[in-house]
Amino acid sequence: MARIDFYRVLGVSRDASDDAIKKAYRKLVFQHHPDRNPDSALAESKIREINAAYEVVGDQDKRRTYDRLNWGDEPERDEAADPAVILDEMEQKLFDEGRKEVFAVLMKDVKRIKAELAVIRERTVADQGYDTFKEAIIRERASEVIEELVTVEMEGRKQRLVEVATEMLLSQGVVKRDDKGGVRSLRGQLEDVFRKGRAKGFAAALELFYERR
Repeated sequence: MARIDFYRVLGVSRDASDDAIKKAYRKLVFQHHPDRNPDSALAESKIREINAAYEVVGDQDKRRTYDRLNWGDEPERDEAADPAVILDEMEQKLFDEGRKEVFAVLMKDVKRIKAELAVIRERTVADQGYDTFKEAIIRERASEVIEELVTVEMEGRKQRLVEVATEMLLSQGVVKRDDKGGVRSLRGQLEDVFRKGRAKGFAAALELFYERR
């Protein structure tokens, strides 16, 4: 199944201006609206595709998110891909976004890192009698404090990332749009992946400063 490029749907280039995108969208809506094409069985699906594309690239924040999630630093690829592969790639990108986000926050607060290491070291020794960098205890501590590290701005960014990622996956046919339960499940799955990425970022920052005693 070929990947869907929202820019191509609207007939514009990736560096098109906001005004050019808006004009292209209006032209396509006028051209493909079901009221103007009563005999076309594809008119409604075409309009849904156009609206989905414009909802993302017509919004500056969502557009930046879309570009980062869809391409990042990698060259554009047009090859066919299985929906499972597309989902796996998107999950990895969201995981990395969450990981880098929390890692960056903690690296600016070494005092907090050392305090967290002290808590984890105490729990680890109590649990097994000696000090190691035990992943299970790190994850448990991350789940306890991650909300303290996440700002309102960070949470808003996560929501935009998940929203755009969900729309991209729906456009790829990973889940059908009319499958409301499937869409909710997909969004929840993406949010969970992002949370796991944040926990990994927490662990990665602490590991840099960990010294066994």
